[in-house]
Formats: sequence, C-alpha cells, structure tokens
Amino acid sequence: MKIMAVDFGESRTGLAMCDRTEFLASPLGVIEEKGLAAIVEKIVYAARSYEAQHIVVGLPRNMDGSEGARASRCRRVANMLSNILTDIPVEMWDERVTTVQAARNLDEAGMHGKKRKQVIDAEAATIILDSYLRYRHNQSDNSLMEDKV
Repeated sequence: MKIMAVDFGESRTGLAMCDRTEFLASPLGVIEEKGLAAIVEKIVYAARSYEAQHIVVGLPRNMDGSEGARASRCRRVANMLSNILTDIPVEMWDERVTTVQAARNLDEAGMHGKKRKQVIDAEAATIILDSYLRYRHNQSDNSLMEDKV
C-alpha cells in the first residue's frame, strides 16, 4: 500500500511516501505555505498525484505525552484531509523527536545552511513514515505468530 506521511509545520510542511511494498520511505518534498486551507489543498493534490492509499499525519506530543496548540492544528489538518479525501484513511502518528532525528541525519550527511532548511521537514516526514511502517510490519509479524499458536 502506498502511504504518505505529513509533517505539518506553520511555515513548511514535509511530505514522504513509501513504495507499494511498504519497504522504502522516501521524502517527496516540502510545501511552503502558511495558510491552513492552502496547505491542505497541496497535500490533497500530492496524495492524489502520488496515488496515496493511506495518509499518516505527524502528531507532535510533548515528552510527557500531553498535547499542545500545535497538536491541535495537526489534528485539524488531519480532519480536513479526512473530510476531503473520503476514500483514503487518515491517521495520526506520534512524531516526538522526529525533527531532532532529522537534524541529526542531515548533520551526518554534512548538510547545512539553506539547503538543510529546505529538506529538514521532508526528512522529518520520512522518519514519521519509517516509524509507522516499522509498527505495521511488527503488527503483521505478531498476527502471523498468533495464527501459528
């Protein structure tokens, strides 16, 4: 199944997509918009263009698990997507520390400056998607084990 991940941000929103086998998550790019309706419109366009069959929206929780104003806006984005893309499931996914991990990955790749700013949100979306794919894979492995018992 082709799954798209969204790392919603106030200025930039990162997108990532996996292949049909759910093995490889890759960054798609960044939407540079500030208006919520325009951001959602571009996410919808990308989802349709890339034939997404499922969408995962990052949910920025605090380290203690609580949610703040940004999490509320992410939920709003997910609800708007769900209302428009009625044939595509939209799910929230915990994105704690993904931007920190994305920054580390880019540091290790030697990417700094303006180019880094352009790709960090897409890298964060890729990390969100990788985490979600690992979860799905582990769930299917567990269900296979349950079937054998």
